[in-house]
Amino acid sequence: THDRSVDHTLNQVLHAGLKRTALVHIPASVDLQAAAPLVLNFHGLTSNAEQQVFFSGMNPKADAEGFIVVYPNGVQSSWNAGACCGAAIDQQIDDVGFVRALVAQLANTLCIDERRIYATGMSNGGFMSHRLACEAAELFAAVAPVSAVNGMDSCTPSRPVPVMMFNGTLDPLVAYNGGGLFGSAEQTFIDWGTRDVCGDAPTPGKSNGAASCVQHELCDADTSVVFCTFTGMGHCWPGNAFCPFGAASTDLSANDEMWAFFSKYTLP
Repeated sequence: THDRSVDHTLNQVLHAGLKRTALVHIPASVDLQAAAPLVLNFHGLTSNAEQQVFFSGMNPKADAEGFIVVYPNGVQSSWNAGACCGAAIDQQIDDVGFVRALVAQLANTLCIDERRIYATGMSNGGFMSHRLACEAAELFAAVAPVSAVNGMDSCTPSRPVPVMMFNGTLDPLVAYNGGGLFGSAEQTFIDWGTRDVCGDAPTPGKSNGAASCVQHELCDADTSVVFCTFTGMGHCWPGNAFCPFGAASTDLSANDEMWAFFSKYTLP
């Protein structure tokens, strides 16, 4: 029998005059007759979909939990995500429109639970996840950016969005305490708490070793906002022992934590 779980199909989407692509991973555990959850996983600046498959290590989690994971490719390895980064911003690429077109195509060709679509991403891809929470809140049930902050000057989601963030204190590219074009990770967390009208002070969440999370749980529409800090970690995907920029951390797995988080949320 053909093992679908190792198969990546390259989907093509024509959007705004550009041929765009995305890698699609359908685990063998997915029942093709039942609506499956979908996670969009965005690569970082100068990276691509194939590298993000390796860098995030998410496919085994998808196989175990039965969700489809799609890795879109940015224009010239970049995403137009506000303060970050690259050619996509210079050319004002309509990446939100591309994502909408991609999701529409996937929904036409696969059996997807359209109330359970999620976004994550690394670095510039994490910035893109924040942008989608700002501008496509009716499409994404929750987002979980990694090694990123929100780079949007204006962010007015159409509904409260559950957000989970993962940031290292020694990130050399997206400084934990902010700097340059980027605000601090904590400020991004505070701002999401304000947008989601969270009525509680942040309380301690999961922690292990150098990783500790805080969360707002009393937010509008039963959403929550979670901020996981990895002391000493660089510009990395937590849980993956490989990291090109600074020290890795395996004290918490971003894939495990974000899937547990995503699993709590469906679109209203």
